Amino acid sequence: MDMVPASAEPLLHPEQCQLRPSDHRRWWVLVAAALLLMLLVTVGPLHPMLFGVPQSEPVALILLTAAQEKGAVCLDGTPPGYHLQRGSGDGSSSWHIHLQGGGWCGTVNDCSNRRMSDLGSSKFMKPIQFTGAGILSSDHLQNPDFYNWNKAYVRYCDGASFSGDAEGQAEDGTILHFRGLRIYQAVIDELMEKGLANATQAILTGCSAGGLATFVHCDDFSARFSHKVSVKCLVDAGFILDVKDISGQRSFRSLYGGVVHLQVSHWTCLKL
Repeated sequence: MDMVPASAEPLLHPEQCQLRPSDHRRWWVLVAAALLLMLLVTVGPLHPMLFGVPQSEPVALILLTAAQEKGAVCLDGTPPGYHLQRGSGDGSSSWHIHLQGGGWCGTVNDCSNRRMSDLGSSKFMKPIQFTGAGILSSDHLQNPDFYNWNKAYVRYCDGASFSGDAEGQAEDGTILHFRGLRIYQAVIDELMEKGLANATQAILTGCSAGGLATFVHCDDFSARFSHKVSVKCLVDAGFILDVKDISGQRSFRSLYGGVVHLQVSHWTCLKL
């Protein structure tokens, strides 16, 4: 074995054994890249590609055409609708009903404008996918508790949190239908016929305007089942505080005041 003479220069000088600032930066870049890759693999877009997680197929819109005879219609008079994805396995007798959100319209002009969107007319509603990391996801890793339940996504097209029951008139003379209450009742009635009545557990949820609707209809929803059925209501961002905003105004009080005034002032136009 060849020995290095004691007088020989060391193979590495002390400063060569230390990381230079540029090396530290490269090291942190590598660590950050590794962490990002781990995140993408576990919960990001690479997860389904690498692990074969099935992607949810678009779920078609189901129109309640028969409900038009009962006056359950969107703002423009078109039939309301919902999307239904059937459950499977141990979730086949469990039901999740979600009320879509989408703000409110507090003036005739605002409600008239909504007629030209999916928030006021079923003519503009498209199929949806039950994807993502939320409570409606069909991915068992993202949504382990509810992924295989029967899921119904109720479309919002009345502008008043599924609560109004009146008619108004737009500036161009066309009728505005404030029939959110009838829409809610018609959808739930149909879902009861499609299996909801036999649920062993059911949950009603909603976000924003749909969250407020969940507050409004929770008691009615619960009353449709026997005491043996586990029934819950979950509200996401549906409780709006009556406080001043950063401009010093009570914006939500004004908004809600307009919604209530619009619905109540047209109550006399109601046609039963």
